[in-house]
Amino acid sequence: MGKKSITKAVSGGTAGPDIGIAPAQRAAIAQGLERLLADTFTLYLTTHNFHWNVTGPMFNSLHEMFMQQYTELWNAIDPIAERIRALGCVAPASYAQYARLSSLPDAPTQPPKALEMVHILALGHEAVARTARSLFPLVDEAHDEPTADLLTQRLSVHEQAAWMLRSLLQD
Repeated sequence: MGKKSITKAVSGGTAGPDIGIAPAQRAAIAQGLERLLADTFTLYLTTHNFHWNVTGPMFNSLHEMFMQQYTELWNAIDPIAERIRALGCVAPASYAQYARLSSLPDAPTQPPKALEMVHILALGHEAVARTARSLFPLVDEAHDEPTADLLTQRLSVHEQAAWMLRSLLQD
């Protein structure tokens, strides 16, 4: 990139970062990541809710498991939002946006029984995994390896969490 091109890019003369991904592809990937961010944040809130409100004979183990899961989800939010920003888009950051973008329902207003919490969280992790997986065709077509890496990491976490939660529901 010549000196004029660098100056133009730094001064805001371009319609986003010139990272080798077409603007339309960047926008489509960012829109998918917005859904992933909303799903992740919604699952985080639900998991934290259940951590606070779980009761019963499995209290200690579920309270601890839910804390580990909501901490992991909280730590995942920033990298997803930052990837949206790296693609030149604005990361959504309001409850209204998350409610509109998320494929997950909001947490129940009345805490369910412990095993129903486990079931709800298992379904939530599966839903987030589906959202992440749905982005691969766009990401692959754009040769967007950083986003593919992020998605692969998220899939691994959500598939494992869903398996562990479902294992608690088996007799």
